[in-house]
Amino acid sequence: MRILIANDDGVNAPGLAALYNALAADDECVVIAPDQDRSGASSALTLDRPLYPHYLANGFIALDGTPTDCVHLGINGLLETPPDIVVAGINMGANLGDDVLYSGTVAAAVEGRFLSRTAFAFSLLSRQPDNLATAAHFARKLVAAHDRLDLPPRTVLNVNIPNLPLERIRGVQLTRLGHRARAARPVTLVNPRGKLGYWIAAAGDGDDAGPGTDFHAVLQGYVSITPLKLDRTFNEAFSSLDGWLEGLL
Repeated sequence: MRILIANDDGVNAPGLAALYNALAADDECVVIAPDQDRSGASSALTLDRPLYPHYLANGFIALDGTPTDCVHLGINGLLETPPDIVVAGINMGANLGDDVLYSGTVAAAVEGRFLSRTAFAFSLLSRQPDNLATAAHFARKLVAAHDRLDLPPRTVLNVNIPNLPLERIRGVQLTRLGHRARAARPVTLVNPRGKLGYWIAAAGDGDDAGPGTDFHAVLQGYVSITPLKLDRTFNEAFSSLDGWLEGLL
């Protein structure tokens, strides 16, 4: 199997190297990743300029674009042999609940929806690499078992691993996305010329975070696996909208 690995932390991120080392032991892997940290890029594509790949000494390909750019080019012509599956990560930091709307890691996996196999997005709940080996262990186990998956096309598995040594992981749980509370207020600053600026502040804490959610699972020491579907149509709203439109037109 030929695996395309991407991330949003950048081509030199320790999580990317850990994921590559875990998967390349069993499968042919190719890495295409942003040349810098593009966290929070979501599914943005670069449409206002060309993209230039840079081939690194270790065989990785750095791209001056977004995570989605990396996968888009990887499955549509940059690689001489197209990949069979897309695996994204290992992200340094959680991708829980509403995070999936902004995450470049999840977006990279989502761009792999055009391939026949389920894509994976892996995240470790830490900004430090101390327990990357734990995340790499589960990445290898889950990807190796992909041939036993029976999921509809265009499905992504979003996997969050607690920041714990392997022996302290209590198991694996299938979960739904929780929801975060509203984010903190932006952090303001004034530059030397007196212009007011804003830093986006930390994401909100878990609000809908009870049993069954990804938030709850990781806090209890379990690896959380949440299947994501890409059809965002709100089918249950059709009956209500029919009546609303009749009153307008």
